[in-house]
Amino acid sequence: MSERQDPGRRAPERQDPDRQGPIRVMVVDDHPMWRDAVARDLAESGFDVVATAGDGDQAVRRAAAAAPDVLVLDLNLPGKPGVQVCKEVVGTDPKLRVLVLSASGEHADVLEAVKSGATGYLLKSASTEELRDAVRRTAAGDPVFTPGLAGLVLGEYRRLASEPAPAAGTDDPGAPRLTDRETEVLRLVAKGLSYKQIAERLVISHRTVQNHVQNTLGKLQLHNRVELVRYAIERGLDDA
Repeated sequence: MSERQDPGRRAPERQDPDRQGPIRVMVVDDHPMWRDAVARDLAESGFDVVATAGDGDQAVRRAAAAAPDVLVLDLNLPGKPGVQVCKEVVGTDPKLRVLVLSASGEHADVLEAVKSGATGYLLKSASTEELRDAVRRTAAGDPVFTPGLAGLVLGEYRRLASEPAPAAGTDDPGAPRLTDRETEVLRLVAKGLSYKQIAERLVISHRTVQNHVQNTLGKLQLHNRVELVRYAIERGLDDA
């Protein structure tokens, strides 16, 4: 499957989860048959596969042009490794969600992907239905991990929290202050709840939860959920 984006046109706006329309997906894998099969399965499931790529450099360029909502990314890529691709695309556009789809279940690979900004990590042994569900949940901002890996990631959050805190988001007198609701949402994010679960718990809309999270990221000058959870754990909000 080739990239659908016309290089002569401006990349379309990323799909808002609350508006009707398919989730825009880009598939990155260096094996053509696997890449095409994943892209075909997602397209047949109603996703808009806006681009594909077979190496790291190509992935970064096409992601910038095609503006996908979700990047389905293999880690083992020629030219530029998947973790570097993840860092670059998320650093350029923090709203882009990255779902790693890898043959490796090694803990080091999982943790490196998460620290690079990936929202989720799924093994290639997953079923097509599991992949579809993972893409949908990733687009909504929920962390998605192959069973058995979620606890590993939370443990890594806690380990990161034991290290010196970053300069941004400190408790200095001039630091931005969160509202009570933003703090409440942050506490539930740190406990591992999905946006849907938080919305149900607080009796607010899924979109409102997303807005609170984005506002909090902006106030604290953080870039992704990993940094946000680290911030919350450092302040003991996960135990509150």
